[in-house]
Amino acid sequence: MVERHVLGISGGKDSAALAVWMRDKHPDFNIDYFFTDTGEELPEVYEFLGRLEGYLGKPIARLNPRRDFRFWLREYNHFLPSPQTRWCTRKLKLAPFEQWVKPWLGAGDKVFSYVAIRADEDYREGYSAKADNLFVRLPFREAGIDKSGVVDILESSGVGYPKYYNWRSRSGCTFCFFQQKIEWVRLREQHPEDYEKAKELEKDALEHGSPFTWSKGESLWDMEKPERIAEIKAEYEIRRARLRKCIPINPLRPIKECPEDIDDVYDEDEGGGACVVCHK
Repeated sequence: MVERHVLGISGGKDSAALAVWMRDKHPDFNIDYFFTDTGEELPEVYEFLGRLEGYLGKPIARLNPRRDFRFWLREYNHFLPSPQTRWCTRKLKLAPFEQWVKPWLGAGDKVFSYVAIRADEDYREGYSAKADNLFVRLPFREAGIDKSGVVDILESSGVGYPKYYNWRSRSGCTFCFFQQKIEWVRLREQHPEDYEKAKELEKDALEHGSPFTWSKGESLWDMEKPERIAEIKAEYEIRRARLRKCIPINPLRPIKECPEDIDDVYDEDEGGGACVVCHK
């Protein structure tokens, strides 16, 4: 029987910070880092994974599901995933992980899975283990590390943030349905080809009777109208200005050091309800 340690990387700041922290605090652990690839990831995510691998000094295993996003979209009758039907998380994130650890669990190995839920996220829960020898650990919560602590870890290590944080807060799939409308607008500006792909997938889904659009109550076709884009941007700036007035000035932590969290601007819990395995 072997003791194994695994840590999932979502492409977001918290899981990256946890990987850095675990490497530095527990150099005696031979941690297997992994990333589950949906086949629909931003190029900035892959660039960040490469940067993180440089710090960790070892590769991050890519758990590429044998069947990608588009395969499962067909299997689900072209219905887009939504907060009510998160088949993307089940099929493209959880299933590949479970298949990956299955041989170890079957052999009786103890597998410790480390999840980046912070001390300031009481509302979040980790992955519910289905095997008696799979143990989920929340090191940040146990050590009292909150969002500002994550910022410190990434900055002091030199790893920094994924470049997509310059324009969106969402990690995970390019088409994540938990994106705020301003993030869809910025996706169109930063990666117009991906926005067009999302439009076509949405159009196909609606033609097959899907009750869901990517963004609640509005199609991407309607959202890209110039007047609607202007409206979304204006609303965002109003909310942003309101938020910044409420932030106390800390001379020891300049605001510019920490990317703005869009969910804060919209007064929602970080991630806006997104799945931990994707968002963290």
